[in-house]
Amino acid sequence: MPRFYRLKEPRTSRYTGDINARHKWGSLPWLRCTECKDTWTGGFTAYPSVDLSSLPERDEYEKSRPEPLDEFVRLRERVRPLVMPGSQLLPGSTFGPLTGTATGTFSALYLHLLGAVLIRREALEQLQAAGVQGLRGFPTELRFRQKKHPELLELEIPAHGRLHPDCTPPRPPPCARCGLDSFRFPDDPVLDAASLPADTDLFRLSDFETIFIATERFVDTFRRLELDGADIHEVPVR
Repeated sequence: MPRFYRLKEPRTSRYTGDINARHKWGSLPWLRCTECKDTWTGGFTAYPSVDLSSLPERDEYEKSRPEPLDEFVRLRERVRPLVMPGSQLLPGSTFGPLTGTATGTFSALYLHLLGAVLIRREALEQLQAAGVQGLRGFPTELRFRQKKHPELLELEIPAHGRLHPDCTPPRPPPCARCGLDSFRFPDDPVLDAASLPADTDLFRLSDFETIFIATERFVDTFRRLELDGADIHEVPVR
């Protein structure tokens, strides 16, 4: 059985990097459902490759706000041709390069932004040259306060794979109208083997987009290259 690992923001770090930024083209709105009466967002996947400048409605993505299902679907389908096939595009998914300010020193990986993963260019090139699959890095529009600074790229990390149902608490079925399936991330997660991808070595979980999962190949290469910026914990698979 292949082995998989969760990458987490390190508890301690000798680096001082700090970023204040947002994605250039904004995001899909939150979803307000008339059936379950909930207003929710679950889309923490960033799509830095997506350019919305050609869309007449591009200003409708600039401000975060709740929208009813029909309006959410309209806006979601307008951007669907611009993203990778199969992307789930949940409420809150963001688009365009990361734009803002940065200061300090940075590790090979930077996991401190909710939903976004940054990587130094040289680290990405090392991982790719070593055969790690599926890594796609895109330029940021970060302005550094110091003259000497690294080139940080943002990884576009698709959502794949799910938790095994045995590790999640009993819960009601998803909302029949909006699909909301709300539950707490388990203390002892187990991955559903049948749902895991075979063609990428780093992905998010589809049911928790803030959870980053790496394959054994990624982790072995990351450690061999002596890269840093992530605490690594094996996750069981069933």
